[in-house]
Amino acid sequence: MPTTLIAGFALGFSLILAIGAQNAFVLRQGLRREHVFLLCLTCAVSDALLIAAGVAGFGSLAQLVPWFETVMRYGGAIFLTWYGLRSLQSAWRGGAVMEVGRGQRASLRSVLLTVLAFTWLNPHVYLDTVVLIGSISAQYEDRMAFAIGAMSSSFVFFFSLGYGARILSPVFTRPRAWQVLDVIIGVVMLAIALKLVAM
Repeated sequence: MPTTLIAGFALGFSLILAIGAQNAFVLRQGLRREHVFLLCLTCAVSDALLIAAGVAGFGSLAQLVPWFETVMRYGGAIFLTWYGLRSLQSAWRGGAVMEVGRGQRASLRSVLLTVLAFTWLNPHVYLDTVVLIGSISAQYEDRMAFAIGAMSSSFVFFFSLGYGARILSPVFTRPRAWQVLDVIIGVVMLAIALKLVAM
């Protein structure tokens, strides 16, 4: 069991480590120290549900419902384009630090709805969690241990990212640093959107 648990953790962590829309948003909110706990919990629980679905055998969903992947792909591309342009607009106006300075604290509802869109409208999330982790788990006798390992990696990663972002706080006392971050986030979002459309 420990070997299977570690294998699940290692796979889950390696898949989630890549810089993406969801991770960039968690980093940004962690730096702003806004709703970090519930944000990280939402990301981790969403991943856990998708991993559970994959291990339970729902990896064949794309075959059963052929249009599902297309709808999710274009829906995700539209959302990422909107958010990417919004991040670039924020950078143009002086960065997120200027918004914080003006007292424009994001509401919990808007933060959670945004991260849920990043998670559930991203077809890559389904490929990584439901399809890939689900199919690899079939190779192990104790699939539940593998799933728990993969789920644990999501909790460790998101809470480390959300709260670890505070270490970078001294760097982000300067408006220019927030502008650079917003530009990077905007470019990442638009690049992922373009990739989704080009698939």
